[in-house]
Amino acid sequence: MGSRIKMTLELPLQLKKKEKWVVASCPVLDIASQGATEDEARRNLAEALHVFLESCIDRGTLDQVLKECGFEAVAQDAETETGSAPESIIIPLYLLSKFDEGRNCHHG
Repeated sequence: MGSRIKMTLELPLQLKKKEKWVVASCPVLDIASQGATEDEARRNLAEALHVFLESCIDRGTLDQVLKECGFEAVAQDAETETGSAPESIIIPLYLLSKFDEGRNCHHG
């Protein structure tokens, strides 16, 4: 039997008006989407980020992708370089743990 786990990521968001479209982007993962309104652009970006992150998890490449994008683990209370919180987008990921007591999840 498995357990359902929810993991939430808060990622920076940038919105820019380009002619008749609004472009929403997450610069730290180099992913962008667009919409006719800010809300639509945010929803489209959230969907693109969710699909991208789920794909990385499915392929076992999330750690590698995050490292290539310049991510590293820091203490929870670490200060940001900018000192001010940028606008952000919340991406929930739902995982199913298929934990088996007879199997170790760590290799080594």
